[in-house]
Amino acid sequence: MIPWLAPSDPPDAFPPVSEALREPDGLLCAGGDLSVPRLLAAYRRGVFPWFSQGQPILWWCPDPRAVLFPREFKVSRSLAKTLRNRGFETTFDRSFAAVMRLCADSDLRPEGTWITPQMLAAYQDLHAAGYAHSVETWLDGRLVGGLYGIALGRVFFGESMFSLERDASKVALKALVDAAVARDAQLIDCQVSSSHLASLGARDIPRSDFVTLLDELIPDLRPTVAWTQR
Repeated sequence: MIPWLAPSDPPDAFPPVSEALREPDGLLCAGGDLSVPRLLAAYRRGVFPWFSQGQPILWWCPDPRAVLFPREFKVSRSLAKTLRNRGFETTFDRSFAAVMRLCADSDLRPEGTWITPQMLAAYQDLHAAGYAHSVETWLDGRLVGGLYGIALGRVFFGESMFSLERDASKVALKALVDAAVARDAQLIDCQVSSSHLASLGARDIPRSDFVTLLDELIPDLRPTVAWTQR
């Protein structure tokens, strides 16, 4: 059994992350809502929502945690060639809703998506409040790749990315990394490891270390719009 949050509970009424289950890894609690205050309280603690259509809201904090330290981002020879020759352009926050919709597109994710209409609405509220941001990759005026996530303090919590052209999402991530380095953002949260993320420089760290970093890098919950803008 896991704790159940009521929508009327205070936004920060999450159990300690050390109480998350081992199996499934990181499941902490269920219920509550996707209001801006609750989502901010969750991310500040290293907790994120992840659930499918028809399920209750499920909150997670896995151990270990996949992270990317911006200065450890790996640019392969093929990606370097793409950056030089393909003619991609990148922007921030120009098409947030479109990026989310494409990240949720079933044609691009035949395995299914957790980006439900409820999640789309919640993160657009976060975007309107100055916390959620997108990076877009364009080719000949077409949106061909991108990512979105939450910026708090000197941390960017990555949520999802998509590509319609080879390397387009990697180009968006490179733009995010460059912005992070330029503005002394120290950490990009990748949530759960994969071989793809590892090839780009992400690595696993213990959950306890991740939470300690959040305490250091997020002094308050004010929006940090500036570091994602050029």
